[in-house]
Amino acid sequence: MAAQSTPFFTRFPSLLMKRNTTWLLAATAVAVPLVGLIAARALAARRLREDVQWLFAQAPQAAGQVYLETQLAGLPAPVQRYFRHVLPAGQPYLRGLRLRHTGQFKTDLKKDWVAITGEQYITADPPGFIWQGTTRQFVARDEFVAGRGRLDVRLFGALPIAGGTGLAYDQGELLRWLVEISWLPTALLPSKYIAWTAVDDHSAQLTLTHQGHSVSCLARFNERGEMAECEAPRQMDEATQQPWLVRFEQYRRWHGVLIPTVGEASWVINGQRQPYARFVVRELEYEPLRPF
Repeated sequence: MAAQSTPFFTRFPSLLMKRNTTWLLAATAVAVPLVGLIAARALAARRLREDVQWLFAQAPQAAGQVYLETQLAGLPAPVQRYFRHVLPAGQPYLRGLRLRHTGQFKTDLKKDWVAITGEQYITADPPGFIWQGTTRQFVARDEFVAGRGRLDVRLFGALPIAGGTGLAYDQGELLRWLVEISWLPTALLPSKYIAWTAVDDHSAQLTLTHQGHSVSCLARFNERGEMAECEAPRQMDEATQQPWLVRFEQYRRWHGVLIPTVGEASWVINGQRQPYARFVVRELEYEPLRPF
């Protein structure tokens, strides 16, 4: 896979490793009045609602397409077991979702965990998502919208401290969509975007092609047929590429489909897994498609 920039979900720890944010925290606390911080967060919330409405407006209305087991013919064996396990026969295709999560995050692999909350909005066709996460110190926005990826991180929701756009971000954000689309399993069925390639009896290569971009990850399945891990090489920073691993746990039946409710992202450095993000889904809805 070509070198890719990673989004906030994977890239932000390396961005903060290169910054000493102590002086930013102190300077902002003095320079930005409380009313300004409140206004900045309110503006970010309003912009999020407007952008989510636009994102969902691009998703076509349901066309009556349903999942049938005959669609699984020719797919790798573990992929067939996965779909039979998570999707009931006749399951209507899902257009998108909205969810809220809690969790923990590390701004540096050597630092302590901090609490984080977030909300995410995803569309199946065309592939797209918007995620916004909040801690006591920063508000982060990560997205793939209209074929373009973007990262924006603001201290206290006001002062920009990290971000980027461009080809590398387009590819990186699209890979995030691919890994997290297990929350929307009908979008993983073979389509004009999705292809599966056999590897062995417990894993398969998953590839997404969209608007000239192609990203892939190795999906591993457990004995129950659940997708347990996705792994891909990622750019940890401008000079270093490392394996990036996302684990999924605690599957539960949600609105008729079986999806993971716990996710953990890690870098694998010198063969050692080093987690930096742990998210727990608290709310999830497939319809109606609208902002919280």
